[in-house]
Amino acid sequence: MKIGDRLRELRLRRQLSVRAVALRSGISHSSISLIERDLISPSLDTLHAVLDALGTTMSGFFLDFHAISPPNPFCRAAEMTEIGRADAISYRVIGTGFPNRSMLMLHETYAPGADTGEAFSHSAQEGGLVIRGAVEVTVAGRSSILQPGDGYYFDSREPHRFRNASSEPSEIVSAITPPTY
Repeated sequence: MKIGDRLRELRLRRQLSVRAVALRSGISHSSISLIERDLISPSLDTLHAVLDALGTTMSGFFLDFHAISPPNPFCRAAEMTEIGRADAISYRVIGTGFPNRSMLMLHETYAPGADTGEAFSHSAQEGGLVIRGAVEVTVAGRSSILQPGDGYYFDSREPHRFRNASSEPSEIVSAITPPTY
C-alpha cells in the first residue's frame, strides 16, 4: 500500500473530509488530495502535520504501515506525548503508538487558574473522570464543578469549556471519539 492510500484510509476511518484535515493540519486541501492520490510526496513536516490532524504519530503510522507484530498495549508515563502546555493545561496522549486509533485517551492536568477559554465545539463525543482537584465543566451553558470521582460525558458538538476550580493542580482522565488530536 502506498502512503497516499494509507492516509486516505486513515482519514475515512476517522470520518473526516479532506477540508477538515486541511483545517486541522494547516496544509491546503489540494495538497492533501494530491498526497492521497500519490501525485506528490509530502515533506516530513507536511506528513507530520497531516498525521497529527488524523490523531496519530509518524511512528504509529509507519509501525502500522509495516506491522510485523501487534502494537504494545501498554504505555509508560514517559512515553505519553504532550500536546498541550505543561505550564497551563497539559494534555498527555495515552497510546500514541497504537495504529488507527478510534479513540483519544488523555491524561489532562490543569494548573491553578487554567481555563480552556471560550466555549468550543467539534464533532465527537467525550467523557472523563476527575481524579484530583476540582474542575468546572460547562456544556451548552450548563456548568458543574466536579470533584475527584465525578465524571462527565457529552456530545462535543455542544459548546464546552473546562476550568480548574481549585487552587491546586487538577487532573482528569478523558476519552474522545473519534480522535480530534
